[in-house]
Amino acid sequence: MTQPPPPNQPPNQPPQGGFGPPQDQPPQQPPQPPPGYGYPQSPSPQQPPVYGYPQAPQQPQSPQGPPQAPPPGYGYPGQQPNPYAQPQQQPQQPYGQPQQPNPYGQQPGYGYPGQQPTMPLHPQPGQPGGGGRKFGAPAVIITAAVVAIALIVGGGIWYASSPSPGKDDDKKNSADSTPSGNKGGTTSGGKEKIPANPASKVLFEVSMPKVADTTVTSGSWLTDKVYAKTGSAEVVGYNRDTGAKQWTIKLPGPVCQATKHITTDDKTAILYEPAMPTKDKPSHGCSQIAAIDLDAGTKLWTKTANSGDQPISFGNVTVSANTVAVGSTDGGAAFDISTGKVLWSPKVADCYDTGYGGGAKLVAVRRCGTYDAPVLHIQTIDPVSGKVISDYKMAEGIEYASVVSTDPLVVAADVGNSAGDGSGISDFFSIDNKTGALRSHIPAPGKQYAGRCDGITRVEYCTELAVGNDRLYVPTEEHDGSGDSYSQTNEIVAFDLATGKQTGQRADAGDGYTITPLRMDGSNVIAYKSPPYNKGGQIVSIDGTSFKETKLLENPSTETVRGAETTFLPDYAEILYGEGHLYMSAVYADKASSSSTADKDLAIAFGTTS
Repeated sequence: MTQPPPPNQPPNQPPQGGFGPPQDQPPQQPPQPPPGYGYPQSPSPQQPPVYGYPQAPQQPQSPQGPPQAPPPGYGYPGQQPNPYAQPQQQPQQPYGQPQQPNPYGQQPGYGYPGQQPTMPLHPQPGQPGGGGRKFGAPAVIITAAVVAIALIVGGGIWYASSPSPGKDDDKKNSADSTPSGNKGGTTSGGKEKIPANPASKVLFEVSMPKVADTTVTSGSWLTDKVYAKTGSAEVVGYNRDTGAKQWTIKLPGPVCQATKHITTDDKTAILYEPAMPTKDKPSHGCSQIAAIDLDAGTKLWTKTANSGDQPISFGNVTVSANTVAVGSTDGGAAFDISTGKVLWSPKVADCYDTGYGGGAKLVAVRRCGTYDAPVLHIQTIDPVSGKVISDYKMAEGIEYASVVSTDPLVVAADVGNSAGDGSGISDFFSIDNKTGALRSHIPAPGKQYAGRCDGITRVEYCTELAVGNDRLYVPTEEHDGSGDSYSQTNEIVAFDLATGKQTGQRADAGDGYTITPLRMDGSNVIAYKSPPYNKGGQIVSIDGTSFKETKLLENPSTETVRGAETTFLPDYAEILYGEGHLYMSAVYADKASSSSTADKDLAIAFGTTS
């Protein structure tokens, strides 16, 4: 997995984490870095601040060696089969009490205009903490002595209707099987059409906004109607073919986090700051939660959450089914995406939800234990009730985990800080999301495999990976090409999630190209090929069975176009493909790029001519 570039390198090549700004950006109030860039804010008293990868880690442990004083049944990779497997088949129950049908607890009537409901942030006196979850009716009414999360209704448009259930992946970025093998038809196993001529042209470009300092621009979505992209304190919907603005949602401050997931009726969620940064106050915290209707171009509602009298700065947001979930070290919450109604909130005591992975299912990464000896629980949750469906306890010593996929459930971690390349991945874990049992463990040494995850706060932020067909598709690191060529190349390989072993399937990029999986299209893998110095990039469909590649799009090889395309590296850009259209966009803007906006793109769109 590739080393992250240094903080001072050109735009669109940010440091590790992708969405965030350069790591040397000065914090607002030491030792806290600016909220909204993927760092936890205002840690609870039980937890010292966590501002990124540990600055003084314990002695690194090889994935092949055991952790110090491991609990029974939990080993590190390289032991006998299923070293992480759990003996229990039922979710862990909190505090040894009888089974709770709804450990988060629903709160009917909360979240409507004019109300200001509160929910406990810490357990009631006498209630111990732990990896389990509990939130019963008696805890809804709290005293002034207990710190609470105050869920405050903000402005916006309110809808009473509920959209249909969620989907497995981004609506326009996934598809069911539609067999066809004809040229100009659809790919076998997918819905993406094979064009008669894959040659593309530039459809439109969006100029980089002028900003006074580094500004996050993460968030892009593709629907039947628009290509939507975050700008500077705004979200804009563009015509998919011409780039003409269809709508603009203005915000008082910059977007700091955005989920890639959308509902079946094209709603999504973002986090943003309440005001624009200033010299005196470079960050106002990532405290504003909002739902957006991408088709209508409207902000449905805005919420905030308080810890005591201070607003919580959230580290992540996601969408699953009709639920928006947000998490932080100070607490989390879940809302109905259409109405903004509060659905549930996790208890924060000795444990807290570091964040959530969304999409087909909702998965929490719950952190327990101490700062020096954390224990992570991977919990599949009912998105409406908050009930824990399954719980998998990771081995002690694994400090952070990222959710690669929620169905099938795949988690990535940097075990013992052994990746060595800033990618956040040394191992993958395939987990049964019904029982919480470990299905397989997949070592992925950083020197051999690419892909990136940021499990510190942005739990679902993983790139260059795809999951489908009960397989995990991973790109290899670049290596020398064939023959006398001095070019670099790589491949995509597949791992069986049931066994953890490679399937033997391999998709070659070709000399000079670097291939990266983007998403699934039914049983096929959609991948992007970064071009060599004299070619344009390509989109290919890889057959899930034969691994045969079919070219869907090829960009112009002219120097100007290729130069614009290659500013959007897969490591640090958002790349969407659908229906013969390729959209590439930056995840942040800074002063260096905004000084010459005519030469810099926030986004660029390509499309086939037939």
